[in-house]
Amino acid sequence: MSSTSAALREDALSATPDGFELRVGLPWIRSMPLWGVSELTVTLDGRRLAESELTILLGSRRVAPSALADEVNRWWFLQDRLVLAGTRLLEAGAHRVCVDFRMLVPYLSGAPGTPLVLPFHLEAHLELDHPSLATVGRDVA
Repeated sequence: MSSTSAALREDALSATPDGFELRVGLPWIRSMPLWGVSELTVTLDGRRLAESELTILLGSRRVAPSALADEVNRWWFLQDRLVLAGTRLLEAGAHRVCVDFRMLVPYLSGAPGTPLVLPFHLEAHLELDHPSLATVGRDVA
């Protein structure tokens, strides 16, 4: 299940001095608690990043993808972008980007007595530092 056009916009990938940042939109119809995100992985140009190469930026804090379960007071709002920071340096140009994760939907049942957990696979060819107009949204803080 994915909504790649909204979740991975053309301006989602940017270079940083120590790697890159990837801004991911929520591919769902409602805002969700951040603790419901699990099994987050990023693959660039066919190579999956190790968990040690990836952190989530929440305002001025950096958290490991596996630590999102501890973010009980934070929400991923529809207009917000979750900022994934990687330590891999990227060359200029286009890159094939894949983001996979599972999202627990606490208000829907997946089976009797069990909340729904949806798998998401987002994929796009993104230009590093794409020159685009500013878009609506902000980073999850």
